Amino acid sequence: MKFLNFFRRRAEPVPVATPEEKAQMRISAMAMARARETGRPGLQRFELRPYEPPPGVIPAADRSAVLAMDSTPYGYLNAVGFANGFPGYQYLADLSQRPEYRKMASRLAEEMTRKWIAFKTKGDGDKTDKITKIEEALERHRIRELFKEAAEDDGYFGRGQIYVEMKSPRGTVATDDPIELASPLFLDPRKIAKGSLVAFRKVEPVWTYPGVYQSTSPLKAGFYKPGEWYVMGQIVHCSRMLMFISREVPDILKAAYNFGGLSMSQIAEPYVNNWLRTRNSVGDLVHSFSLTILKTNMEATLSGAGDEGLAERADLFNQYRDNRGLMITDKEMEEIEQINTPLSGVHELQAQAQEQMASVSSIPLVVLLGITPSGLNASSDGEIRVFYDYVKGQQGSIYRDNLKRVIDIVQLDEFGEIDPDITFEFVPLFELSEKEIAEANKVEADTDAIYIDRGVLMPEDVRARLATDPDSPYHALELSDEVKAPDEEGVSEEVTEDEPANTA
Repeated sequence: MKFLNFFRRRAEPVPVATPEEKAQMRISAMAMARARETGRPGLQRFELRPYEPPPGVIPAADRSAVLAMDSTPYGYLNAVGFANGFPGYQYLADLSQRPEYRKMASRLAEEMTRKWIAFKTKGDGDKTDKITKIEEALERHRIRELFKEAAEDDGYFGRGQIYVEMKSPRGTVATDDPIELASPLFLDPRKIAKGSLVAFRKVEPVWTYPGVYQSTSPLKAGFYKPGEWYVMGQIVHCSRMLMFISREVPDILKAAYNFGGLSMSQIAEPYVNNWLRTRNSVGDLVHSFSLTILKTNMEATLSGAGDEGLAERADLFNQYRDNRGLMITDKEMEEIEQINTPLSGVHELQAQAQEQMASVSSIPLVVLLGITPSGLNASSDGEIRVFYDYVKGQQGSIYRDNLKRVIDIVQLDEFGEIDPDITFEFVPLFELSEKEIAEANKVEADTDAIYIDRGVLMPEDVRARLATDPDSPYHALELSDEVKAPDEEGVSEEVTEDEPANTA
């Protein structure tokens, strides 16, 4: 036996790896480089860098000197780990073509201008004619539409601007008079004479760049606030440009963001990308949730020899493949297996991605996408009320100061003076239903009846309030008509304004 074992082939010893060698993993540099190039799909990273406007915004002779005003330490900021910078107006304009970004900006702008404003007056004087002329001027100059477009630009690009076109005291249009265009626009009848207002025009931020701004002393009023703007080669004083910025960036980033703010598109991009990936994944999953496997003879194909019969067999299988068809297979050599991917819970994942996309814009799903809540006693009233409160806050922070300036300019143009007793307020967006209005009127009428019975009010007091309330159905009631009030025995007696009812 020992002699026979001598002629047997001895097996080569298998090397046994030590625990240290098992734990160690070597990854090639090529694989790492490919992973860095690929990255996570849908995510964009932009280095923080100086913003450079397109050619023509700054005069060629002034370009180097103006751009040199930006003293932000970009190298230091990028070295300490800044991951996101300004993507540029070209990239943001590209995002505005997607419905997800467009609906966020446009829907909020529509809600901010849907009900618009109502004028109020102080004192006892009748200013109806003045208010009518102001409203006509605002409509003539399309202020409501321009404010909506400026809010959309703020959502797309992070900044909206409206230029005020005026005639100079010499009678020339400001855009044709460089000296007038660069001078401040004071709210004074000596600067804004009657009939000097020409138009209001919206200007996209890509065509503007800040001129002179102070960046040395944070204690001064003009710190990081441009005193003038370059608009396609022309110098425009800041008082002639109405600025709309809802999401300010820190001072250290203002120059890189062209003195604008964060756009809604830039904030919502990770959430929109997550939604797009989820939507595409769900679509792919539904499209191929069922996988059919035909087990057949693959010997010739796997060995490298040509096998046209296999391709024809696959075509025949696809021709017969149908829920109402009959699939015939070889009993000895073939077998069919079907794998189905469960689809339960997929719709919930997709709905959550949509909700996250809507949450970043502070717009409820029913307002943004028209999707109503599901479930027993589900309602969106609470979310809509919260959204209307948010819109009211946005109106006050973005619109109020600019709208006050527009109305003052219109008054100087129409009347030659500014009436401090004329003010305005934004009309509330929330509306009561017809049933809720009827119930509120019933409660109010019962309260008035109690006050009249107790002698607190006279019937003519309630009548006057109903006649002057613009929301009352008796708004056009003539106060000169006679009022009949019930007497103590229930018999009505005529009451006029000169002879009040006997309420004793």
